[in-house]
Order: sequence, then C-alpha cells, then structure tokens
Amino acid sequence: MSLANILWEPALNWDGAATSLETQALTPIENPVELHQSLAVGVSKLQQTELYPPLFRNAFGSRTITEENVLKALAQFERTLISANSKYDKYLRNETELNSQEIAGKVLFSNHPDPTIPVAGADCMHCHNEGNRLFSSTDYTRGAAASFFNNGLDSQPKDAGRFIITGQESDRGKMRAPTLRNIALTAPYMHDGRFKTLEQVLDHYSDHVAKDSPNLDLNLLTATNKRNGTQLSLSATQKKQVIAFLLTLTDSTFIQDKRFSDPFKP
Repeated sequence: MSLANILWEPALNWDGAATSLETQALTPIENPVELHQSLAVGVSKLQQTELYPPLFRNAFGSRTITEENVLKALAQFERTLISANSKYDKYLRNETELNSQEIAGKVLFSNHPDPTIPVAGADCMHCHNEGNRLFSSTDYTRGAAASFFNNGLDSQPKDAGRFIITGQESDRGKMRAPTLRNIALTAPYMHDGRFKTLEQVLDHYSDHVAKDSPNLDLNLLTATNKRNGTQLSLSATQKKQVIAFLLTLTDSTFIQDKRFSDPFKP
C-alpha cells in the first residue's frame, strides 16, 4: 500500500486498525510476519550505533533514543511524502491538457453507468474519491471518515478485514480503498496482491465481481453498462481508457525526489 499523501488518511492498514501514523509505525516492527522484533529491542540497537544518537539529539534534544521518539521520527518522515505533481495535478492547474484517451477514462472513472439513458461508466469514484484529490476511500464530507468496502474478490472472503476491528458482521470482508496515486508503480494489487497488472484489476471489476459475496458494496452489486446486465461489462476500449487516466496519476517529481531515496547511498 502506497505511503503517498498518507498524512491525510484518518485510518491506516487495510482494516483501519491504526488511526495515527505513530501507532501504525509500530505494527510492521513488531508483527511476526514483518520485522518480528519488539520496539524496545530495536531502540537498543539504534542506541548502540554511531549514526543515530546524534540524529536524535538534533531532532529531539537528547542522544538518548526512546520508543516514543522513534515512532515520532518515522511518522514525521511519512508526513513529508506528498505527491501532488502528476499530469492530473498539472491538468487541474491548467498547466497541461489530457489527451482524448485520458479524458474518456476520467469520465468513465467518475460515472455510475446507466444503460437506460445510456451513460457509460466504470463506477470507480464511489471507493476512490476523486473529490478529495487522494483517490482513496477517505470522505471529507463526513469529517474525514474512512470508508471500507467488500469489492467482490471472493464469494466467501478469506480475510475478515474491518470485522476484526468492529466485530460487526456487516463489516466482514471489507477493506480500506487505498490511494490510486502512482498506482501504475505499486503492483501487485488488492489487499492480498492477487493481481499483477492494472489490466487484471479492470477485468475483475468489469466481468468477475462475486455478486454473492456477503456485504458486497451496493454500487458493485448494481453497476452495469448493459440492459439487464449482471456485471459492469466494460469494453476493451473502455478498459484501456480507464487505465490511460490512471496513468496520469503517476508523479515523476515525487518518485524521483532524492530526499526520499536511500540515505545510505551517495
């Protein structure tokens, strides 16, 4: 999951377990399938290095490294990871234009389909909010609340998702929708990494949503581009157009920013 613009997200991790960057930073350190090390042990190791005590003195006024300050340092660095100079951003600032493919994809992205009118749509915006500029599930019209969705990957979700946090059956299988910024660079996709390409993602939403999945998002349940259709049913051309728009969210300025590169390499 991308860290770009993470400072504006009110709920973190796929299930929203963490509500601050400081609390989230602890998870990968102590999780048995990640670093599998207590923060206290990590702090002790940092304290014994020549590099880190002076850095902590400069930042916090003391060479003594504490657990609290380690989490603060990690969180503060993450708050600097701001991506806001993609082609899409430049388009919003009237600094460039989108081509016809990208415009068509933008329209599809933002439309809920209605074949009776007809209006074509990919129905992406319900989960990936274009209005908040993050293209995530955060809804600032509800006080920066995060929304969670079951996107129909399986008839019986293998991962409990938000249910683990709330204990409510209506949340079983629901996950946070992450940002789509720089999405072309962040494969694999979905919470379990099952899709390797954006084409596979579009194929899923177009033709393979498990409509019998409990708690399936209502928009995914009903969205279709065909009269009496049972799936979204995007054409091959429409899928390419949506992907063309998604590619406009790639921010080369952010990706190539040397401030975010490996600090141990010249």
